[in-house]
Amino acid sequence: MSLSRREFLQMLAVAGAAGTGLAGCSMDRMHRGESTTAAANHLYDMPVYGNVSLLHMTDCHAQLLPVDFREPNINIGVGHAWGRPPHLVGEHYLRYFKIPFGGRRANAFTYLDFTEASRRYGKIGGFAHLATLLKKVRGERAGRNLFLDGGDTWQGSATSMWTEGRDMIGAQKLLGVDAMTAHWEFTYGAKRVMQAINTELKGHIEFLAQNVNNSTWGSLVFPPYMMREVNGVPVAIIGQAFPYTPIANPAYMVPDWQFGIDQSNMQKTVDEVRAKGAHVVAVLSHNGMDVDLKMAHQVHGIDVILGGHTHDAEAEPVPVRNSGGTTLVFNSGSNTKFLLVLDLDVRGGRVKGYRSRLMPIFADLLPADPEMATYIEKVRAPYKDKLAEKLAVTEGLLFRRGNFNGTFDQLIVDAQLAVSGAQLALSPGFRWGTSLLPGEPITMEDVMNQTAITYPATTLDTYTGKQLKNTLEQIADNLFNKDPYYQQGGDMVRVGGFTYTMAPMRNIGHRISDLRLLNGKPIEPNKRYTVSGWADVYRPKHPGKKIWDVVTEYLRDQKTVRIDVPYTPRLTGITGNPGYAPWPTPKKTMTGT
Repeated sequence: MSLSRREFLQMLAVAGAAGTGLAGCSMDRMHRGESTTAAANHLYDMPVYGNVSLLHMTDCHAQLLPVDFREPNINIGVGHAWGRPPHLVGEHYLRYFKIPFGGRRANAFTYLDFTEASRRYGKIGGFAHLATLLKKVRGERAGRNLFLDGGDTWQGSATSMWTEGRDMIGAQKLLGVDAMTAHWEFTYGAKRVMQAINTELKGHIEFLAQNVNNSTWGSLVFPPYMMREVNGVPVAIIGQAFPYTPIANPAYMVPDWQFGIDQSNMQKTVDEVRAKGAHVVAVLSHNGMDVDLKMAHQVHGIDVILGGHTHDAEAEPVPVRNSGGTTLVFNSGSNTKFLLVLDLDVRGGRVKGYRSRLMPIFADLLPADPEMATYIEKVRAPYKDKLAEKLAVTEGLLFRRGNFNGTFDQLIVDAQLAVSGAQLALSPGFRWGTSLLPGEPITMEDVMNQTAITYPATTLDTYTGKQLKNTLEQIADNLFNKDPYYQQGGDMVRVGGFTYTMAPMRNIGHRISDLRLLNGKPIEPNKRYTVSGWADVYRPKHPGKKIWDVVTEYLRDQKTVRIDVPYTPRLTGITGNPGYAPWPTPKKTMTGT
């Protein structure tokens, strides 16, 4: 089913006459003086251009319902990435992309005045609201579009973990996804992934990856690409799964599969689809944006890279010149916050022009699609009471996103310390996890949105001070290595019980210094300390409680929590870096649209 523009406006009018958007957000959460229809037109009315359209979402992390999700205030770029997308935050981001301060777009793309703006404009995303926008966009581009999913779709919520991704696969099929690639999907294990591909996806969604091989035979595990004729134009979509899956996640879950960037095979694959007549070559990538930018420089013949993994929401593409011409590099955010619409003008066997828009999905502007809303209610029904359990109330904003601790990360390490009795705590720098506004209850679902993984056991180990420093050095090099091919995405490990100094611009072995306990005493290189951790990529010899049990135990005891400013290490050598902004920042009057 698709929606014409008239049908879309009629839906908006019905929702407006009822006094609410379909998300149930009251009209006082909307832009004062702006009607539902006017706001929706401003964001979603995109004239059709050219003759082929690619639609893209990525990194939804199993969030079926509308959410709040705060963008980072620390996303530091090093080397050539200093001051360039995606390493721009807050006002630097708005100035670069010429977005007015305040208003809906500023709320969607930055952390600025996040609490106030989120209360004003309401939640964002949700598959039912995405479905409505998709039907509108596809209706306007009937017979000339493909809808592509960049992966990290089956993981990130309690229901996706409990159903092994089945709830999300059903939602993908209702959306009409044509092709996908993957990362966290692999953490269900090779057997489950192949079962899903051979049964649930079969005949509906192509699962693509040119960079995953059988470890014994070297043969490709998945189809590397698909060829489709779109409006008479031959289009090739090449899949690029997350290259570092067996390093960032447990290798024992995919023991017979070998991953990598595999740039040389990417070039061969591009050449192959061009030889088969492709007029458009698009890479559906889960590399992370910095890796995509380097690949765009190194590999020629790619028209478009539709990227994911690092959750960067870039309002416009980055054009990259290479020996074959120009490659457009996109990144489409996370948590169903955005839908990318890319219109291409393809003539004479080549892309001659493009128009694009990364559309934020405001739930109060987009009536929920009834079919998708019914499906979501059905798949969540068996778990509804458990998910709704109220554990505590937050008095401050809880979020996870940024190079260092977010406030929800801080809550997790505080829980680890309190429940385990350890001196120090380490928590992984995951970029998934939704936000909670001050005064909201923290439910079991909220905790699972931060912790729902298939290897959740906590650990209690001893580290020497030297081992702790070396661990931080290794993780920092993964994040701040000047060569993007040595970056694995994610953020710095979150820490509790100690402080440290970091120099992101230095090389490995020289970034981390001055480790101290919270009482100010230096952490001694040869002294041993007890350390609580979780999400160990190796099978722990003595697994402890599951991390969500640790956090829920802590919250039930606390009943209310308030974390105003999360811990950030003392940073040196980053003066003037537009990827860094201290938080909280002074408030400004919200204006603009």
